[in-house]
Amino acid sequence: MKHLLNKFEIERLLAVLTLAFVCICMWGCSDVDFRWEPGRSGAKVVGFVDDSLVMVGDYRCWSEITDRWNGEYIDLDGCGRERLCVYNYRVQEDGPRWCDSLSSEDMTGIFGGQMADSVIWGGEVSKSVQLWKIGERPHEIKLTKKSEGCSVEFRISSLKQWLDGTFIGRSGESLAADADTCNYAVLDTVARTLTYKRLDEGLEWIKECDDVRAWGNEVYCVILDSEGEKSLVLKNKQDSISAPRKFAIGGFWGDMIKLNGNICSIKDDSITCSDVTWRGNELKFYRDDEVVVEY
Repeated sequence: MKHLLNKFEIERLLAVLTLAFVCICMWGCSDVDFRWEPGRSGAKVVGFVDDSLVMVGDYRCWSEITDRWNGEYIDLDGCGRERLCVYNYRVQEDGPRWCDSLSSEDMTGIFGGQMADSVIWGGEVSKSVQLWKIGERPHEIKLTKKSEGCSVEFRISSLKQWLDGTFIGRSGESLAADADTCNYAVLDTVARTLTYKRLDEGLEWIKECDDVRAWGNEVYCVILDSEGEKSLVLKNKQDSISAPRKFAIGGFWGDMIKLNGNICSIKDDSITCSDVTWRGNELKFYRDDEVVVEY
């Protein structure tokens, strides 16, 4: 038996189809203008490869304007497509030696800091860590989080090389934290684990450090003094390494160490500084107060 639509059903069907047609036409009338800015923004030094090469991160911003069929006006903006570049900071060149950029329209948080000589890190490290090495594409490592002897965690703001091929994670104040607050974390990229810990007796001395890392089995520490009179570079607690000049600002950048504006290296427990200095976060490098390299 054939099913025949009565007059009421036909009218209802026509009404539904008409409404759908109108809606499709209305959606199709929206005018979207999406544009990337021609230049890049936010250029900053994210690490030093050696005594002549510096890593710089930047990004590109965008805007999107939508005119809707009903007169609604939507104005959006954002930034993404982070880029990692390598420049020579001792000799002026035409531009970067190498650059590579991401395709994401949104920021990924990749420029967390320098992790090793040619590697930067980013991301929310309590869950995963993003690694970007010069000459390679970035990748993400999912992590299993644990804690030993502490229960109050912290947000990691620094990852540096540590003992047994691992990396030490800390925040600005975590090393000196008391009670059941965790002092540091150990990132094992092979086991894919992040373990929060308290300082044991053998490492308690690093609670005074403003920056810390390991070379092989040796632990190095920078202690800063607000007056710039007693700043120290220590090795394994007891050995003080003589710095070529007084400094009030300092820290480890990969295999380099920055003392004030001086970019230095440590070899055989001797600190040697370049004749080129870097002030602030501008892409300008000086020799005898004269700009010799600028990008």
